[in-house]
Formats: sequence, C-alpha cells, structure tokens
Amino acid sequence: MTGTDAPDDARRLCDFCRLPLSKGAVTLDCEGTAYEFCSESCRTAMVESDSVFTEYHGFRRISTGVSGLDRFLPQGFPRNSFVLVSSDEGARDDALLAELVWRTLRRDEPAVVVTFTEPPVSVVEGFLSLDWNVLPYLESGQLHIVDCFTYRVSDRARMFERMNHWNRHIRAITHEVTETVRDPSDVTELQNKLDGCLEALGMSDRGMVAIDSLTEFGSLVQPIRAYDCVKDVRADVCKGRFVPVFAGATIAREERTFPHDLGYAVDGIVDMQMNGELVKDTLIKRIRIRKMSGVLAIPEWTAYEFTAGKGLVAFDPIEEMQNSAESDGPDARDAPEERTTYEGGGRERPPDAGRPQRSDGAASGGPSESEPQPGTPPRTGDDE
Repeated sequence: MTGTDAPDDARRLCDFCRLPLSKGAVTLDCEGTAYEFCSESCRTAMVESDSVFTEYHGFRRISTGVSGLDRFLPQGFPRNSFVLVSSDEGARDDALLAELVWRTLRRDEPAVVVTFTEPPVSVVEGFLSLDWNVLPYLESGQLHIVDCFTYRVSDRARMFERMNHWNRHIRAITHEVTETVRDPSDVTELQNKLDGCLEALGMSDRGMVAIDSLTEFGSLVQPIRAYDCVKDVRADVCKGRFVPVFAGATIAREERTFPHDLGYAVDGIVDMQMNGELVKDTLIKRIRIRKMSGVLAIPEWTAYEFTAGKGLVAFDPIEEMQNSAESDGPDARDAPEERTTYEGGGRERPPDAGRPQRSDGAASGGPSESEPQPGTPPRTGDDE
C-alpha cells in the first residue's frame, strides 16, 4: 500500500466519505486497485474499516411528510434541527405536530410526544380524531409519551375511575409507553425522562420528538432555566443524536417573550397564522416557513385547513371565492354589495384536493363549522 498526492480534481469523489476531492487526492494501492481519498484521515479510516460510505451522510436531510411544508422545503430539512412552531390561537399547531409524528411513524421510525397541555389519553384522541390510528404504534412501543400534565391532578385514581370504557381502553394501551414527570418545573427530571425514552427507542439518526407547548413550559419555570433547557435539548437531542425536535408555541399576548424570542437559538421557525384580512368576515389559517438553517426554504404564506385522513391541506382562498362567485351567476358576481376584496392569499391547492360542494351541488365559498370530508379543503369565503 502506498500513498501519493494526485492532481486536484473536484469532480472525483473520495472513495471513503464520498465528498469531492477538492484539494487533490491521497491514493491507496491495494491488490492492484487504486483508491483515491480526500484526506489522510479518510485513507486511514478505509484501512481500519471493513466498510465505506456509499453516499455523503452528514447532516442528512429528510422530508416532513406534510405536503403543505414539503412544497416549500425542496431540499428537505436537516435531521439535527430544532424547529419552533409559532402559532396564533386557533391555528391548530397541535394538529400539525400530530401529523409530523404520524408521518414519522409511517416511515417506520419511532417518535416521542412531550405533552404539557393534555393528558396522554387526550393526546391519543387527537390522533384518532384525524383518522390516524396510533394504537398499534403504542402497543408495539414505537410511540412514547412524556406526560408533563397529569401532575396537576391531585386525585389520579378518581380521574381514572371517571373515565368511560373507551378511555380506559386507551389508557391501558398508553400506560406502558408513558413516562410521567412528577414535577415539570424540575428541568433535570424532565430531561432525564426524555432521555430515557430516546434510549429505550434507540433513537439516533432516526425518529422525531414533538413538544406540544413551550408556552406552557415557560409558565412553569424561570425564564433563564427555560432558555437553558431548550438549548440543552437542542444540543443533546438534535445535535447529539441527530433527532429533530418540533416544539409548539402559542402567541397569546406579547410575541417577543419566551419562547417567541428564540429565533436566534433554533434551527427553524414555522409560522401558523389566523388572518382576517384575506376574506371578509372570515379567519383564514395560513402557514409559512420563516427560517430553516442549512437548506433552501421558501418563506411564502399558504392557506390551509386540516382534513381527517389527509392532515394539512393547502388551498387558495381567492380561487375558492372566485369559483363561488361564478357558480352564483353573473348577477351575483356583478352586484357591488356581493363583491369581496382580497389582498395576499394562498397558493394553488394540491391536485388531489377536491373542492367542497353545497347540498345544491355548487362549489362552497363560506366557512363551515362542520367537519370537512376527507381529501377536501374547507369552505373559505362568503357564501351569502
């Protein structure tokens, strides 16, 4: 085996790490075959290892599986990311976190849900309400829950006795994979419980963690301890294990307080907004990726709603209203009192997202409180 310097040729790849030979090649002759490496370290690793990398794996990128996010992340997002989901009240950040967990489970990867605002049974019910049956994943141990809510219940036995038969059934399945935190204001206990779940699931470069509310967590501890805890979780889980964390945060009052001033300390920020300016007398949910380090992110708003079985469905409220006006005929379209002015708006809906129909067969335009049909975006305009 010999090693010599070769001319620079960045078009060739290192035979060990699969990165370009950006500063010439370090060669290795073995049994008549010449290998090229980008560095002495890679050549040494090749000699000492019984395998090589078939592709570059550093900061591996994956897709979220949520169509309304992936369309604005054409390169995916790095696995070692801590992503803050900053949400207006009513924008349903809990449903987005549930879908992120569900897509992870469907990739046959483990997931951990840290809940501050709901008991474990309610967390499971949240999945089931979207037609995502997580019971098999709980039973197999692929999904774990860190319970930071039940400490509030003084008489837990009485709470369990009050459950109906169905909720007792869910609790029986959930109980074995739930780690209960006695005191969530004790950040050491919280971090230890989370680490225990990650160890039990063998989560390294696989899976994800969802935290339902950093806002609630921030109400339990002093600000300095809250900031330190988030930074520690980012360091230990995201950077140490290459496991992404998505953490929800609801904007209730002043935005520039914890956790909404964490922009400098997190890798990504997803904004979920309730916008009342797009459609008259209607709040439209919109989502965008404000920031995602290390990849191309398109920071463009898109309107959305959650549909059972499909999750987040993007749609264009302007198109919905125009189609509604056309279905009402030229008289309704030309009447000044019936016109609605729009500014901004969403993006084109996915091809498989159908338009909801009224009972008379026309395309719907106004918002509806009833549950949308699977694969169908909500009514989004004024149908009067």
